[in-house]
Amino acid sequence: MSENHSNLERLLAEADAAPAAAQPKRKRRGLRNTLIVLGSIVVLLGIAAGIAYAMASSAFNEVKRVSIEQDPELTRPAETKAEPGKNKPLNILLLGSDSRETTDPTATAEDLNGFRSDAIMVAQVSPDRKNLTVMSIMRDNWVEIQGHGEAKINAAVAFGGLPLAVNTVENFIGARIDHVALIDFESFKGLTDAVGGVTVNNPQAFTTKHGDFDIPAGEVTLDGEQALGFVRERYAFTDGDYQRARNQQAYLKGLMSKLLSKDTLTDASKVTGSFEALKPYLILDEGLDLGTSVSLGYEMRGIRSGDISFFTSPTLGTGTSADGQSIVVPDQAELEKVRAAFQAGTVDEYATTRKPGSELPQ
Repeated sequence: MSENHSNLERLLAEADAAPAAAQPKRKRRGLRNTLIVLGSIVVLLGIAAGIAYAMASSAFNEVKRVSIEQDPELTRPAETKAEPGKNKPLNILLLGSDSRETTDPTATAEDLNGFRSDAIMVAQVSPDRKNLTVMSIMRDNWVEIQGHGEAKINAAVAFGGLPLAVNTVENFIGARIDHVALIDFESFKGLTDAVGGVTVNNPQAFTTKHGDFDIPAGEVTLDGEQALGFVRERYAFTDGDYQRARNQQAYLKGLMSKLLSKDTLTDASKVTGSFEALKPYLILDEGLDLGTSVSLGYEMRGIRSGDISFFTSPTLGTGTSADGQSIVVPDQAELEKVRAAFQAGTVDEYATTRKPGSELPQ
């Protein structure tokens, strides 16, 4: 058995041996609890590995990895320190793209020249590991990219690969990024079909330009092709990318609910199928190995879909840059509150003050 499998078995053994007194009212489920959490959290972040499956193969370790080590001359936010006896908050950057080049096995992941991320999200795991909060960042936010002046935030990857993208997002949120996952939107098709469809609460009826699907208002269950159209569409809405970001959040919320359902968790083929659907379209940072994922999964064994929330970073609406580009203008005053929350590990509390549409001036 490989060293990775041995480390995994050791982690699982330690998790099962943890004192039951820590949660006296909750029945201990060992591997099952770890699988539930890992299967939910890492799928949300584009990682999607079932522990039992990973133990039986090296598939998780076959995912392409990339260094996110930054140029030491770049300015970064201060590192968040954990309070005595507590964990520090964990920040994970998720980048989504419509470009196959992002996960092409022959491409240099560090460079990704010409690539611009179509979806940018940062997930914070709270210090007590009881909440997961996901903030969408509009891709056209006009920000400072070190060494390149002002530009749209999604241009950072094209200018300097994932390390510069990480640095740019760090300075935007005022806190450091711990891990990164980059995923091609094409994977949403296979992932959605692997779990038997994803139900979303769609606030307004529209027709997608990608696939020409009519998506009615209300609860609707999407198959793979429809899901891809749902998360990519922006032209059908008067507020364009704003509604697209909300739809991406709605999809992830529906996906999480499906992954945490009994029907999925008790069906090994759905767990393994979810991972196989994502694997060809996925890049992870070097530090997000299987052992790290399992350890985090055990720490977050109590989290459920109701403990996961979404919001979009505050803006002042759209505008035009000095060179004539259509841009999104960040709300710097409100962003200071966001940055304070990321530093303090209280993004889950801040999210309760934000409702759909609050990313725009009221």
